[in-house]
Amino acid sequence: MTMRKRHDRLRDWNVLVTVYEEEFREARHLLAEFGEVAATGYHNVMTMRVGDPARFMEDLEERVKVEPGILNSLSHVVPAEITFDFETAEEFEERARAAVLQLVPRLMGLGFHVRIHRRGFKHRLPSQKEEQYLGEVLLDALEAAGSPGSVAFEDVDAVVSIETLDHRAGVSLWTREDLKRYPFLRMD
Repeated sequence: MTMRKRHDRLRDWNVLVTVYEEEFREARHLLAEFGEVAATGYHNVMTMRVGDPARFMEDLEERVKVEPGILNSLSHVVPAEITFDFETAEEFEERARAAVLQLVPRLMGLGFHVRIHRRGFKHRLPSQKEEQYLGEVLLDALEAAGSPGSVAFEDVDAVVSIETLDHRAGVSLWTREDLKRYPFLRMD
């Protein structure tokens, strides 16, 4: 089976993983214990499909405690709470807006920022511009809900993470506690 077909098979990924140089095979073998894994057309990037992303995080955390050397293979492992497909930058913005608004109840009164890691859509989806836009959307929604939040980059309470791979995006929210608990998140 070719790499392209493997990627097509995981069109509905819910975990995006980046690995360190020369560690792709080792990381893929490890992650296959937790769910379906596929290579992508991007260097050191793979996708996964797991049944329960929260359980996957706990299981991977336990495995890292037993074998901390695993972190030498895994650069960035991010499950998505919300996923969506898009064809244009405008469609991305519309669907990302709807997705992040679902996170408002969990962001009330918190200092946060939006972080986008984009793969694909080069020059058509400027990450920094979209991060700022979605941050403003959240600030407006929090203000309207009567529980203002703030944008913070140091000592943050939460990070809203958006991972894109070509025409698919995954959105998740990670608290300060999550970022400490799961060293493989590596948001920034």
